[in-house]
Amino acid sequence: MRIAYLDCFSGISGDMFLGALVDAGLSPDLLEQTVAALNVGARLEISRVMRGGIAATKVDVLVHGEKDLPREEFWAQQKQNDAHTREHTHRHAEHSHVHSHEHHARGLREIREIIRAADITESSKKAAIAIFEALGQAEAEIHNTTPDAVHFHEVGSVDAMVDIVCAAVGSEALGVDEWVCSPLNVGSGTVKCMHGILPVPAPATVKLLAGAPVYSAGPPVELVTPTGAAIVKTLVTRFGALPPVKMDMAGYGAGSRDFHDLPNLLRITIGEQIPSKEIPAQQVTSHDVLDAPNGVSNDRVAVLEANLDDLTPQVLAYAMERLLKEGALDVFSTPVQMKKNRPGALLTVLTKPADAERLTKVVFAETTTLGVRRRDETRQLLIRRWETVETSWGPVRIKVANMNGTVSNYAPEYEDCRRIATENHVPLKNVLQEAMRVYVEKSSR
Repeated sequence: MRIAYLDCFSGISGDMFLGALVDAGLSPDLLEQTVAALNVGARLEISRVMRGGIAATKVDVLVHGEKDLPREEFWAQQKQNDAHTREHTHRHAEHSHVHSHEHHARGLREIREIIRAADITESSKKAAIAIFEALGQAEAEIHNTTPDAVHFHEVGSVDAMVDIVCAAVGSEALGVDEWVCSPLNVGSGTVKCMHGILPVPAPATVKLLAGAPVYSAGPPVELVTPTGAAIVKTLVTRFGALPPVKMDMAGYGAGSRDFHDLPNLLRITIGEQIPSKEIPAQQVTSHDVLDAPNGVSNDRVAVLEANLDDLTPQVLAYAMERLLKEGALDVFSTPVQMKKNRPGALLTVLTKPADAERLTKVVFAETTTLGVRRRDETRQLLIRRWETVETSWGPVRIKVANMNGTVSNYAPEYEDCRRIATENHVPLKNVLQEAMRVYVEKSSR
């Protein structure tokens, strides 16, 4: 398994993420092609800079020839522009529509259309839209509205769209199977934004990092931006220390400021996961090997529920299958007794928070429910890995879970065993037993 580790000792932003990807070996041409595919009047400027004595890559987005600014400088400039616009509008009220700030006030629907029209892979489009939907959900909760009603004054500008789409394309191009993240240094102090001066971390960042380990150190500035937080929320599956990997590349992405005591950098480390049995015994600890106390990691999931009392079993089964194909982490139904003693089913969907709104629409489309409940919860996961064993009928993947540095559970992948049983006309139970036997023999060598 190929793992990428985000070391956020100085926070994370969209441009820092892109810089780290390029510094780790991502082709700058790919990012430039991605920007051109968006067709939003932007281009990239990629340079080498020094931060705290360390060489790093800096990626800037130029929109119509102008470089993107840090948030405080951007909103100071916007305040001046808005004052000029109001004065001009007062004098020429009949032409005031000409001066709308569409370049930084796009809605989620418009952003989706721009991304879907771009000549990039479907998986990259899906990841980029998921990042924006995570931002939309956070902003909607803050402003007591719906994601589609949110106008992305803070992140819907062209430079942020470029950051997010390039992040999706770049992360896919590096062939990473799992993203792991350190605790995040969010900074401190205050930040100037559209709604005035707010404490760091900003409200949207707080929403996006719910359940993630954070701390504050260094200069009193914003270190984790909403865009950076949305990238983490969407891509990262677990938090903790650097897991054991055979490192083959690393890169540093630079932020705009150059601090005196803290290198303003994001580091990405990429390598192949090392199975625990290959690590020398004197180096094995639960912290090093399992990347979480006792081999248990935490993440956030959204739980969607709907009570159904007028749906046929065939339609319910189809709805569950489609939800899984659309990316749900798990789907199950529970028999329940509903009002007037009618038998029914409780449909439960576990999903990443960024996918919750999209899967809610699937529930409404495929079932007869008039309401879907949602809650966000923290779940604990055993660290898992895949191993492959060779049976007499072919290869079977084995899912292996670790706890306290030792294997606690293992099981053959059902779909592999079902395919083999079907193709070879043998009982499924025989394939499962054979895969287990081969794995146990292999592990005991």
